[in-house]
Amino acid sequence: MLKARRENFPVASCVLPRTHRRHLLAVYGFARTVDDIGDEPQAGDPLRLLDTVDDDLARLYAGRPPRLPVIRALAGTVETCSVPAEPFHRLIEANRRDQTVSRYDTFDDLLSYCELSANPVGHIVLHVFDMVTPSRLALSDRVCTALQIIEHCQDVGEDYARGRVYLPGEDLRRFGCDEDDLAAATASARLRDVVALQARRADRLLDEGDRLARSATGFARLAIAGYIAGGRATTAALSRADHDVLGRAVRPRGARFLTAWLRILTSRGYDRGHR
Repeated sequence: MLKARRENFPVASCVLPRTHRRHLLAVYGFARTVDDIGDEPQAGDPLRLLDTVDDDLARLYAGRPPRLPVIRALAGTVETCSVPAEPFHRLIEANRRDQTVSRYDTFDDLLSYCELSANPVGHIVLHVFDMVTPSRLALSDRVCTALQIIEHCQDVGEDYARGRVYLPGEDLRRFGCDEDDLAAATASARLRDVVALQARRADRLLDEGDRLARSATGFARLAIAGYIAGGRATTAALSRADHDVLGRAVRPRGARFLTAWLRILTSRGYDRGHR
């Protein structure tokens, strides 16, 4: 719950009904748990711990009582919202990959990673709001990939300290940026150019994903608009910081987030093309 409040994006806004908040927080708890396992090796062998979570998830879907609290918390969401197992397994696989893959040479390589690390969350959210259609799943992928790229931009220094680089290698080379730039106290002009490129890519993906919010109504529209607004407010914060993600913690401003949220909510009405 405490970590959820610190996210760029409103995980479970207080304007949502309690049932939706409970489902979204259960999903967030699962995703946060597997991320923490992948990111905090001092807690034990990450691959073994991820296998334990995967096995307990399988127990849930086999109709047996799960052992782990984070999986038990998911049980009501899985049953009520008919969420398939596959997105949860993909989130676990993303963190397995983090144990063996620490560099991504091309932007397409990074997009493939986002298929595991980010896009499954959007699929689960669509199930929570009973909004699953093929076209909405595709739009959700754009939004979730954008949000993942934005977080990678914010966390360049933290990721590098863990031995990982999520900025595409081809972009680092294009701007003459080497890994010494990632270890500096402040971002060089070269590194700021690389981060700015990723932020522009994320903004374009959010532009495409706007149609997802327009295809929703009611509380679903509120939630999805909030996720997109959080992304837009964060890319604005990156720009305001001149894309120096090493010298400071770059976080979105609340006023900018609310403005973006209202703009999305009051944009063109219900888009019936994604039913």
